[in-house]
Amino acid sequence: MRGNDAIHLGLMLLAFAASYLVPFELLLLAYVVLGPAHYFTEISWLHDRSYYLPHRGIAAVLAIIAVIAALIDNASWFGLAMWGALVVCAMLAATTSAIESMLLFMVAIALSAIMYSSESSLAVIGILIPTPIHVSLFTLIFMVLGAHRSGSRVQAALVVVYLLAVATILLLPPTAEIRISSFARVGQDYFGNVGPALGRLFGVPGLVLDTRLTSLLAFVYTYHYLNWFIKADVIRWTEVPKARLAAMAAASAASTALYFYDYAFGFTFLLALSLIHILLEFPLDSLALRQLGAAMQGAVRARYAGPIAASATRSRSTGTKAAKRATRSR
Repeated sequence: MRGNDAIHLGLMLLAFAASYLVPFELLLLAYVVLGPAHYFTEISWLHDRSYYLPHRGIAAVLAIIAVIAALIDNASWFGLAMWGALVVCAMLAATTSAIESMLLFMVAIALSAIMYSSESSLAVIGILIPTPIHVSLFTLIFMVLGAHRSGSRVQAALVVVYLLAVATILLLPPTAEIRISSFARVGQDYFGNVGPALGRLFGVPGLVLDTRLTSLLAFVYTYHYLNWFIKADVIRWTEVPKARLAAMAAASAASTALYFYDYAFGFTFLLALSLIHILLEFPLDSLALRQLGAAMQGAVRARYAGPIAASATRSRSTGTKAAKRATRSR
């Protein structure tokens, strides 16, 4: 195991243990302290790569949409903004031809119509895209892609450990009590709508932000942030001018301080900042999803290409022997 992989595993297990011991406190502190540092550094990294978009101006539009979405009170309109931004980014970053873009657009229109027919569906998708989908699902996709590209069994094992940690929290939820009561109220303000949204998605009525769900969110959020920081030597997000790095550190600290100074304004600011980084990452997420599909397709072809080729070789060999016997008989 390489040193970086060992650190990776250690941080994952640390996040898992903390999510059992202090789930409510960990969720809030991770979001408020680690979150801004992640947002600013990733936006900087994406900026140097033109946000994986054909034009950087599109990124400015996405940022404006994110700020407007943070101020929207209507859950359905918020969901429409999230879903529409994801679809447009997928069309721009993950398609390679006009035909693919048109097919994706038609599928998106059909899915949008289905969600619109059910008033709660757009609201549900709006809640889930910036929370479990972005924080957990796409993190898992990037982990799988990294393990596939490197061919590392250790990185593949990290994927398994991550899934086992999630399963353990769901099947054996912690019984930790809230040590700081105000954190429960703040957690409810931030993430209270995630429980009902997941309940509607999976048909589980009455699902709320209890200790189980809080522990799960605490783990996936904390690991999501830590996973970004420990990849510095892989994706090299620290390789920026020192002045910019210092500015990001100062902005991150100021964002955290703002929240503790004025809860209401800090809440709105962090939500907007979080949504900006999520929407700006949509093109990369879409591209990663396409690459994962291509990797899976290649793995399936490789798995079955060998037996098919061997069967064809045996058939040719059998035909050759039969032809020789027929020649001798003549």
